[in-house]
Amino acid sequence: MTKVIRSARPARRSAALATALLLAVAPSCAGGRSAAAAPAPEVARAAPTALPALPEPTGALPVGLRTARLSDTSRRDPWNPDRHRELAVSLWYPALPSRAPHASYVTARESELILRFHRVKGVPADLLSRTRVHARLAPPPLPAPPRGLPLVLLSPGFTLPRTSLTGLAEELASRGYAVAAVDHAYEAPAISHPDGRVTGCLACERRPEGARVAAVRAADLRFLRERLLRSPGTAGMGPLDPSRVAVVGHSVGGAAAFEALRTDAGFAAAANLDGTVHTAGKSPVDRPFLLLGAGGHGRPGADPTWGRAWKDLSGPRRWLSVRGAGHLSFTDYAPLLERTGAAGPEVTLGAADAQRITRELVVAFLDERLRLHGPRLDTAARTDPEVVEHGR
Repeated sequence: MTKVIRSARPARRSAALATALLLAVAPSCAGGRSAAAAPAPEVARAAPTALPALPEPTGALPVGLRTARLSDTSRRDPWNPDRHRELAVSLWYPALPSRAPHASYVTARESELILRFHRVKGVPADLLSRTRVHARLAPPPLPAPPRGLPLVLLSPGFTLPRTSLTGLAEELASRGYAVAAVDHAYEAPAISHPDGRVTGCLACERRPEGARVAAVRAADLRFLRERLLRSPGTAGMGPLDPSRVAVVGHSVGGAAAFEALRTDAGFAAAANLDGTVHTAGKSPVDRPFLLLGAGGHGRPGADPTWGRAWKDLSGPRRWLSVRGAGHLSFTDYAPLLERTGAAGPEVTLGAADAQRITRELVVAFLDERLRLHGPRLDTAARTDPEVVEHGR
């Protein structure tokens, strides 16, 4: 694949995602589509169901959430050169116990634009804003240890909002990590800004090559890391440890994670969740990297870029796949796809197991590499028969 990354088998998966999001929480809807996909067929009327909720984090710490809007005045935006590069960021962190209100998954306006992007009609415009999360809104942070908290940056898939990785973010924060997920400007259908603008997916219209998207995102991640390390207090976070910063990405976000690690020594480790690696084969990477793929895409030979990336990795490296998982199994949308049967016949792993395995493997990898807690990933991988190791 040489063009900009959409989800694996993009037309079918994007349509399945759009209809699943709606059928999981509403009586009826019309079909949806992605920016580059044909309209989905009409879907059957579904019975009303309870509003969705993300799985509860398993860590011992309460989780807080703040949002920030950052502007990189050193760069023009590649998709909108009239403006500097602007990033919308969600910041999860270990918090003091609080009775602050729970945070929102997306705003009502973002929900409206996401539904419009997928051309879905006949449902409330604020439908997606009703998903329940566990983080509370802006409680005081838990006092950080003297060396500061480890920091994990999250990069979502192309056309997916940063909120699609909320479940993973809440899990990491409940286990003592500071987490920052970024909406890469003009690469998702609904990104809010402080001046009231809500921008759409200009990059969807331009269809740039995947390597360019990965490079732009790697620059975003570098800027975000430097900004947070320089002044965490302005984002409402406690002290951060500059020697323990990792990046985890899904789909094209995984390609960006590889590129960030390859080009920037400031990242200590990275993980790619089922993303084609568009900059593989360019130079060695000497720090820890995790390739974690779906059952089909993640097996050797399925994506040649993973084989090339594997050869680039001169440092600690792991290649795992999850039997029965699909491309979106690593995101919050897995249970919605499962509830509607829209995941596709190749997805046989239950959504609850997919979410649990994703969290366990990513947390184990980061605990092992950022906290030096021993062979946590070996233990986590052996726990589930669905996890397959490919080389060491």
